Amino acid sequence: MDSTHDIREHPLAQAWEVLQAQHTQGEALQVDSNRLAFADPEFLLRRETRGIRFQLEMLKPDLAQHERGIEHTVVVFGSARFRSEKDAQEQLREAQANGDASAISRAQTLLKNARYYEMARAFGRRVAEHSHSQVSTEQMFVCTGGGPGIMEAANRGAQEAGGISVGLNIALPHEQEPNPYITPGLSFKFHYFALRKMHFMMRARALVAFPGGFGTLDELFETLTLIQCKKAKPVPVVLFGSEYWKRVLNLSVLVEEGVISPEDLNLFQLIDDVDEAWRYIQGFYKP
Repeated sequence: MDSTHDIREHPLAQAWEVLQAQHTQGEALQVDSNRLAFADPEFLLRRETRGIRFQLEMLKPDLAQHERGIEHTVVVFGSARFRSEKDAQEQLREAQANGDASAISRAQTLLKNARYYEMARAFGRRVAEHSHSQVSTEQMFVCTGGGPGIMEAANRGAQEAGGISVGLNIALPHEQEPNPYITPGLSFKFHYFALRKMHFMMRARALVAFPGGFGTLDELFETLTLIQCKKAKPVPVVLFGSEYWKRVLNLSVLVEEGVISPEDLNLFQLIDDVDEAWRYIQGFYKP
């Protein structure tokens, strides 16, 4: 039995036709108690209907991924600010041409970190290439936060290898646009960070954190906390770029202060090579 209705069918489409007509004519949306509840934005955006919005953000990406056969993902985190080597080189040339010392310094840092973009791109290709040779139950798909930088790189690598990949974007005040390499139909936008992070974990068979800022750290530590507390199944967690992570994190202090156990440091691995990262992820699941 088909689980969906054709929304173009009468009378379901009528509610949307009214809204579309108002939008096309530039009219402000008017309160209407007689409007069907599921097509009433004013009703759905009330504080009291927040639980319904939670459920919708839970169901929409879940059903769409299930329909595409996506049950296992490799989640890639990392900075949205990194750029490809080509783009970083171009930005440095422009800064040098303008003679702005501050812009030159920023561009040099961007070019230095472009290697992480290229590594994430290569890693995305590796995941997609692996899945081509696997039965459907063993396939894994790249899943990112859907934005630019490292997220774009991983989606891009998967696309270049002929694979499909997922983007879980977030609505922000400055309106982060989804990157163009996410597979059409698998780019989802979230309002709630909590629901977005839940979707990262639901299908994750591995998590790879490239260098990043507050958002990357937030996602990394939530993942480690869930695994440590056994609220999520153990998965391989890779911190890609040991030089960066050793400077940012000194987690041995937590052991010294008795706030985590020594074995908690085994919840992740510091890795600098795409092949080594992939071998570690594959080895994690071998008997």
